[in-house]
Amino acid sequence: MQYLPLLTMSTKVSIFVFIILFLCILLFAFVIFKYGWLYIKSVASDAPVSFLQMIGMGFRHVDAHSVVECRIMAKKAGIDIASSSLEAHQLAGGNVANVVRALIAASKANIELSFDRACAIDLSGRDVFDTVKTSINPKVIDCPDPVKGSGALDAVTKDGIQLKAKARVTIRTKIDRLVGGATEETIIARVGEGIITVIGSSETYKKVLEKPDSISNFVMAKELDGDTAFQILSVNIVSIDVGDNIGAKLQADQAEADKRIAQAEAEKRQGMANAREHEMKALAEENMAKVLAAESEVPKAIAQAFREGNLGIMDYYHMKNIQADTEMKTSISKTGLPPKTPL
Repeated sequence: MQYLPLLTMSTKVSIFVFIILFLCILLFAFVIFKYGWLYIKSVASDAPVSFLQMIGMGFRHVDAHSVVECRIMAKKAGIDIASSSLEAHQLAGGNVANVVRALIAASKANIELSFDRACAIDLSGRDVFDTVKTSINPKVIDCPDPVKGSGALDAVTKDGIQLKAKARVTIRTKIDRLVGGATEETIIARVGEGIITVIGSSETYKKVLEKPDSISNFVMAKELDGDTAFQILSVNIVSIDVGDNIGAKLQADQAEADKRIAQAEAEKRQGMANAREHEMKALAEENMAKVLAAESEVPKAIAQAFREGNLGIMDYYHMKNIQADTEMKTSISKTGLPPKTPL
């Protein structure tokens, strides 16, 4: 009876140990089931990744299968990349498979591209594998970009004729300038600016139509690919269409504007003349009223002169004769008849 508790305690310990061993076996079986074939594949490919690293990737929510596959792919291509580096790039949000394919393509084409630079390009949002392909096989882009909705570049020559041009630009990626270099949009904008400059500086549209290669030569001579991630290999003018006579339209619009300005000035002067005419009529009527007012004072002055003895009767009749003679001459001058000679 004294050994019963001891046996009971040992039984409990045995059961606990058995459970622990059973859980360890289950855990080991789970790891073997999940990572065993992947581990064997990595070892057989001479790109080993340990079980602990794979388990750690699982805890860090990293796709161990993609990391191992990319490491094997790089190793078979002669590029040794540590699994920790691939895992770090995937944790940063990068595309590990794209980076490895880009490194393999660059290696086969003898293009210098390091793993760190490839990761930087990938994390910047660019397709690093596509950039390497563009560096190997040059890419052709349209100017202007039809995706942006622009069908052609509109420019006007000095003689006022509108020309609509389309161009194709062949570019090659400069791997060493991908980080910090301008994109394809900058190339399209600069080439478009150069084409518009050449057309705008031409004396006549006929010269542009005769020698479209002058546009290409000018654009290539300007070295517009500076500070960009691409090298311009060629600029080819696809088509040049003649548009509207912008100069004639501008002259017609200017003439119409000048006409309206002249009409407005004439109406303004006419209005000022009418106002001046009314002012003069009012002034004449005012002066006439003053004259009539002054003439009404004459009889009063004559009467005053009679009372004061300053004017005699003979002087008055002499003044009346002069007035009558003046009125007669005035009436004759208005009718145009010669004056009658006295008998």
